[in-house]
Amino acid sequence: MSTRSTYIVRLVRWLPPAVAALLGVGLVACGGLERRPASEWRAAYDTVGDTVIVRSQSGSVWGEAAGLVADLRIGEFEGPDEYMFGYIQSLAVAPDGGIYVYDSNLRALRKYALDGRYVATFGREGGGPGEYKQPDAGLVVLRDGRVLLRDPGNGRINVYSPDGEYLDGWRIRPGLMTFLPLYVDTSDYVYHRVTLNVSADISEWRTGLVRYRPDGVASDTLEPPGYDYEPPMVEARAGGERRGYTSTPVPFSPHFHWSFSPLGYIVAGVSNRYAIDLYLAPDRVLRIERADWQPVPVKPEERAEQERRITAMLQGIQPGWRWNGPPIADAKPPYRDFFIGQDGRIWVQLYQEGRQTGEEVGEIRPGRVPPPTWTEPVAFDVFAADGRYLGFVRAPEGFTLHPTPVARGDTVWAVVRDEMDVSYIVRFRVRHAAAGAG
Repeated sequence: MSTRSTYIVRLVRWLPPAVAALLGVGLVACGGLERRPASEWRAAYDTVGDTVIVRSQSGSVWGEAAGLVADLRIGEFEGPDEYMFGYIQSLAVAPDGGIYVYDSNLRALRKYALDGRYVATFGREGGGPGEYKQPDAGLVVLRDGRVLLRDPGNGRINVYSPDGEYLDGWRIRPGLMTFLPLYVDTSDYVYHRVTLNVSADISEWRTGLVRYRPDGVASDTLEPPGYDYEPPMVEARAGGERRGYTSTPVPFSPHFHWSFSPLGYIVAGVSNRYAIDLYLAPDRVLRIERADWQPVPVKPEERAEQERRITAMLQGIQPGWRWNGPPIADAKPPYRDFFIGQDGRIWVQLYQEGRQTGEEVGEIRPGRVPPPTWTEPVAFDVFAADGRYLGFVRAPEGFTLHPTPVARGDTVWAVVRDEMDVSYIVRFRVRHAAAGAG
């Protein structure tokens, strides 16, 4: 057995069973690196302390760039009320393919069947059992079909049966809303993001996860890892009766990102380089890197608009404000954010080349910040839970990241908005050349 083969066998034994099984499959599929065509995935493995690094060097498992092809759309511009959406706050998909949607404009939690047919509306607005006052982006479905809707307005997580019967309410801290989802692992433990030191100054807040057992009992708290990084900021201070302080990140600057995998661990990274860490256990980290990543330049017009918009925003707080932080960089970070699929795949949203929308530039004055006229297409790098680089995926026009899409294997559910800003729920299939290989 070669040195590389010996190392990989040790790596498989070192990883948790679910990830090790995936890596074993990947080794069989990939074969020897020296015999593969240049278009196929090539990677180098390394270890530093308790961290194993899988560094993609070229190619991908899927080969050419993949696309998202729609095979189901729910929603209408005009039609029955059950198929018209206002603002979709949260989205979840059951193991049987049933789709759940909370619409904050309509204040309704709706269920749709696998084929997109409307089934029922769960609960209603209010404060009684099964009612909701102000749900946020927290909506998940457990393996047994129970539906969980996080409702900070009532300080609880509502629990419904698959038929919409109200079963229970799990207590949470009231009032703190977030666009971040609830997380659930393969054992039906539920993870709710909270502020760990809410009594501290807001600039010092730290977030973590409270873990709930399947019976709703809070068991323990998980904290994300720490990184020695502070994002570059600009700040404004208001004097007189409006005394206050506001800061905002410098556009296109790297950030700390973290999420939770259904396979039971935190995934985190700082986007000042292309590296994402999977914290499999206290002394086990799997790091995913891409050596062949190419930076995307920030166009001069794109930079100028960002400067004008931030200046207008902060002059609304501090009249006469001038830029007081680091300049906007010439290139964008490797990635914007990531989310984790139900199978543990990491969907890394990439920065892309900016383009103008064609809309007129609105009036910019202190305190008034019109919508941006520069945008980017949505695209992802997708990695398997064992670190294999599956490939690059382009999303269609209108594909949104809020609420967080749901991904399971080669199937993705997401909210799409058309040119009239009408929202739809769309189920996509990932179309790639190596169907079944990832």
